[in-house]
Amino acid sequence: MNIEDFVFKHTTSLRVRYAETDKMGVVYNSNYFAYFEVGRTELMRNYGVPYTSLEKAGYILPVIETHAEFKNPALYDDILEIETNYRYKHSPIIRFEYNIFRADTTIAIGYTMHSFVNLKTLKPVKPPPALAEILGEYVRNFSEK
Repeated sequence: MNIEDFVFKHTTSLRVRYAETDKMGVVYNSNYFAYFEVGRTELMRNYGVPYTSLEKAGYILPVIETHAEFKNPALYDDILEIETNYRYKHSPIIRFEYNIFRADTTIAIGYTMHSFVNLKTLKPVKPPPALAEILGEYVRNFSEK
């Protein structure tokens, strides 16, 4: 299986904190972008590429585009599942897709797009070779099972 044909998936649980809700007791809309970040960083960590390792290698991933659609309200103390999907592309642009749900109810869906940027020059660059190596190894091991 080719690395670009594989969808990397990870689900993370999160409990809504009181400080994340508005006067109506509903999660305030901007908090979903923080939830997306939780999903994204946990997906990368799960596949052996924690964000700190990218920074140590001289890369940063600023957000260049984001989108969210709110389907149902999330409330204080809800346990939310953040499902994150990522399909590798050898491009300066990386896209993560999210589905936040509570039990069988979709709360929000969305995506974020980031650019691999060289930490010193602040110029967009291709993904680090180590990313393709680590993810490719996972795909090879997955395909053999």
